[in-house]
Amino acid sequence: MKKALIAMSGGVDSSVAAYLTKQAGFECAGVTLKLFDGEAADACGEKTCCSLDDIEDARSVCLRLGIPYYVYNFKDSFDEQVIARFIRAYESGATPNPCIDCNRYIKFERLARRAEELGFDRVVTGHYASVERGTDGRYLLKKAKDLSKDQSYVLYSLTQRQLKMAYFPLGGMTKEEARQLAESLDFINARKRDSQDICFVPDGDYAAFIERYTGKRYPCGEFVDEDGNVLGEHKGIIRYTIGQRKGLGLALPHPMYVKEKDLAGNKVILCENERLFSQSLTAKDINLISVEQIGAPMRVKARVRYNQKEQPATVVQLDEDTISVSFDEPQRAVCKGQAVVLYDGDYVVGGGTIV
Repeated sequence: MKKALIAMSGGVDSSVAAYLTKQAGFECAGVTLKLFDGEAADACGEKTCCSLDDIEDARSVCLRLGIPYYVYNFKDSFDEQVIARFIRAYESGATPNPCIDCNRYIKFERLARRAEELGFDRVVTGHYASVERGTDGRYLLKKAKDLSKDQSYVLYSLTQRQLKMAYFPLGGMTKEEARQLAESLDFINARKRDSQDICFVPDGDYAAFIERYTGKRYPCGEFVDEDGNVLGEHKGIIRYTIGQRKGLGLALPHPMYVKEKDLAGNKVILCENERLFSQSLTAKDINLISVEQIGAPMRVKARVRYNQKEQPATVVQLDEDTISVSFDEPQRAVCKGQAVVLYDGDYVVGGGTIV
């Protein structure tokens, strides 16, 4: 019998994934990952996936399913591979997506290695996506049936080895179907709210988290327009993201938005909305899934942020680790540090980090 290790957050999705995996005939064990401690863990609330109650919820589900349950401490790896990358990105003027790094380096790398050491064949999560085997033998990442919950965007970095080991039982379900199944099984978390915030930023204030975590103070500087005219004072360059309008604290004659950040001059450059659009981007640290390489210009649809509607584009691979994406129509507020993910129909071609 094949063995599956289920990553369980304490939420309804991973709980239903555990049930479906057991029903599929796997010998199962559930595991919750302890990723941080101290202030962040103590303060986490119901919007995140790390409250102290979550471990008890996951344990309760495993008890009901009759499968073993463990807690693994991956704090050091999470510090290094997720939190440190998150902080470095903001300090360099980028806007990161830590969920992508968590999937890449923790759930499907560190946890997968642990699973292999213990003789497990699969790592299971409650992500809404699915894995298929192509006719050429490559493992493919496919969108979920429930497109409103599709999480293929945050899984684009999975390698062929990681996809071979991954199992996503919820790929063919809707969120409501998952909740109804959890209710029918009398799971304690059947109607638990979905996590929304970055798990290690308990109150959603990522800038305050960075200052507490690093012990640094990021100095105030100038808001300027594209001509260098001073418009006011900002409260620290890490507090602003490309395209932001609200929360600038400025009284301006017309709406202005963050266009870019001048790290050397500690300035935040503002512009009018129409100046936020760009038609092309470059991405590095790429991972290709459906193809080994992009040998010629390829028509795709692309997303430059998690909730964006896919946009028609052409992608060219410039070298082993770099792609250039040209959109049919200009895109608003393309952010350095975010991922561009490429699709061919329902399948992920690959993606990379916008530079």
